[in-house]
Amino acid sequence: MEKRQLGSSDLQVAPWAFGGNVFGWTIGKEESFRLLDAFVGEGFNLIDTADVYSAWVPGNKGGESETIIGEWMKSRGTRDRVVLATKVGMDFAPDRKGGLSKTHIFKAVEDSLKRLQTDRIDLYMAHRDDPSVPLEETLGAFSELVRQGKIRHIGASNYTADRLVEALKVSERHGYSRFVSLEPLYNLMDRTDFEKNLLPVCREYQLGVIPYYALASGFLSGKYRTQADLAKSSRAHSVGNYMNERGMRTLKALDEVAGATKATPSQVAVAWLRMQPTITAPIASVTNLQQFEDVMKAAKLELSPEMLKTLELATRENA
Repeated sequence: MEKRQLGSSDLQVAPWAFGGNVFGWTIGKEESFRLLDAFVGEGFNLIDTADVYSAWVPGNKGGESETIIGEWMKSRGTRDRVVLATKVGMDFAPDRKGGLSKTHIFKAVEDSLKRLQTDRIDLYMAHRDDPSVPLEETLGAFSELVRQGKIRHIGASNYTADRLVEALKVSERHGYSRFVSLEPLYNLMDRTDFEKNLLPVCREYQLGVIPYYALASGFLSGKYRTQADLAKSSRAHSVGNYMNERGMRTLKALDEVAGATKATPSQVAVAWLRMQPTITAPIASVTNLQQFEDVMKAAKLELSPEMLKTLELATRENA
């Protein structure tokens, strides 16, 4: 399996990151183990989770995903075969007081390490920016944890370009550990902010990119083509934003390329994302082996320059 260097770090990852938000939410422990076994069995290694997954589920407190991953690693002896990425600083449950203060980061990392049953986290990410806390405090805390060996590298998620640059400069100025990666929203339908604002920063500072929502909340799978399709879905609110002329144009282009490659629209959409500049590994979640096979093929699918151009033209905002 091809491995890619994650930014300026020494982490080598395969071109698909398993989105662990589904563990303890839409799939339980047994199915999670089965999918993780298949994932590493095929040579993939980057698992993305967060301390709040899945606090939005009634009865959950957050940390359910980390707990399942930790139990799986211990059961299978796979800790050294995976690149483990988790996040801190985004809170859903009302009893969680979070953010990116030093006090919270120090507590949160210990909780994550305990749930994950490991002594180190390979990539520890700020889940979202916290303007209420000085960047010096946040990055200083991360740096101390790197020195202690509890985390190997740090990354950012959901940062604006301006704040990302500011954080990188703070690290440079104070000699702190700096972000080696960015986890942004980026897919065929959500292109403008990343390509216009964030991509230049990632190039300049050699940040690896692991984008989420690779399928635009499922829209790029081609399942949603009419209002009737939308009416049957629990994702109507998020997918509905894409049900416009540009969205239909995009689905038509995906169908065209999928037909030429004997692939599915989902596979083409993920393959396009994987082949974009600075992208290290798209994040995709799966809940069964059929979906696993679908994404696995996308991680290996090669699109011709003509196919990439077809998708590029169809998905432009002003096409």
